[in-house]
Amino acid sequence: MDDHRHPAAHDGHPAPSGGAAGWATAVKATLHCLTGCAVGEVLGMVIGTALGWGKVPTMALAIVLAFLFGYSLTLWAVLRAGLGLRAAVGVALAADTLSITVMEAVDNGVLLLVPGALDAHLADGLFWAALAFAFAVAFAVTTPVNKWLIGRGRGHAVVHRYHG
Repeated sequence: MDDHRHPAAHDGHPAPSGGAAGWATAVKATLHCLTGCAVGEVLGMVIGTALGWGKVPTMALAIVLAFLFGYSLTLWAVLRAGLGLRAAVGVALAADTLSITVMEAVDNGVLLLVPGALDAHLADGLFWAALAFAFAVAFAVTTPVNKWLIGRGRGHAVVHRYHG
């Protein structure tokens, strides 16, 4: 189990071949990352906005929760596969850190660039439209990063060792 490359496809995940990852695998890994990030990000933005917090504390909460939820999805999956908690934390950190970091940097960077996005309230269409746009841009930027990582046996490829 020391080899980070999985020998065969499973659970709908194609196996990386010869160190090269396909776009479908990268898209699935990025969707996994986006799911955790989106849950945490939206929850953080909703909490910060509802409480009338400023931009910085709201964004900080959203980023912390995005990492928390992003890591939690991987932790849950590898714990279900029978890995111990300490090892599962290591897998989650190895699998998700760069992907979540890129996702959050791009997502929050886009939100900062959309005029009025961070001043919008939960009932404003701008709030939700800017968030959706930021997620779409972050997805587009993070997918090639995940493709590169998986092709080198890193990122989401680390999790593949524990599927099945």
